[in-house]
Amino acid sequence: MEKSNQIPLREGERIDDLLTQNLHIIQSREVFSFSMDAVLLGRFASVPARGRVLDLCTGNGVIPLLLSTRTKADIEGVEIQERLADMAERSVAMNGLQERIRIHQADLKSFHETAGHGMYDAVTVNPPYTQLTGSEIKANRHEAIARHEIHCTLEDVVQAGARLVKQGGKVSMVHRPHRLADILTLMRQYRIEPKRVRFVHPRAGMEANMVLVEGLRDGKPEMRILPPLIVYNEQGEYCDEIMTIYYGKPGEEA
Repeated sequence: MEKSNQIPLREGERIDDLLTQNLHIIQSREVFSFSMDAVLLGRFASVPARGRVLDLCTGNGVIPLLLSTRTKADIEGVEIQERLADMAERSVAMNGLQERIRIHQADLKSFHETAGHGMYDAVTVNPPYTQLTGSEIKANRHEAIARHEIHCTLEDVVQAGARLVKQGGKVSMVHRPHRLADILTLMRQYRIEPKRVRFVHPRAGMEANMVLVEGLRDGKPEMRILPPLIVYNEQGEYCDEIMTIYYGKPGEEA
């Protein structure tokens, strides 16, 4: 399907390039834009060559767009915020991917009621990281929902993934390291056996500030801790692996 340059933009929106993948995405300063965590999850997650893939908390659709370069599977995204879901739908159309990517404006907690149980080969999620404490959330409504567990908790996210993924299917997540114990505990509680964990460090010698986790529905116990991913080198430039994730290997076509 051909890309369209006729997709309407709302006030305050812009079109950004998506790395070197010859893809474009609609973003806005008024809502939460994607960042490195989504890009890293899009590369880390195991996805089938074909089948069905679901991205929860899809935001403006960045992870489905990135995954479309790695698989021929049908990809769906679930986003509770109407404005973000609309942006995602228009980004899909702008890239001519309507036949491969479908966006649902829905609540992940009840999505299984219409989608069915165990219908997806893989589930990805970049959920809100911050637990509610009762203190004032100093962000606009769209950013607050993206950052804080307002509409879904970590348990809601893991439970949704467990309901929606097939037996033997994989659930992949990016989160903050201080929640890792909770993530692993909840995964096992909902029969997603943790299989791969990778920590992301801003620089060598610094504590991790992100963690990538992948589990297997009804898998056997055996978890691998992968080598750490370092973002910046001593010169303050992206390390080679980050450069490859963002821009591809030298000579590789976009």
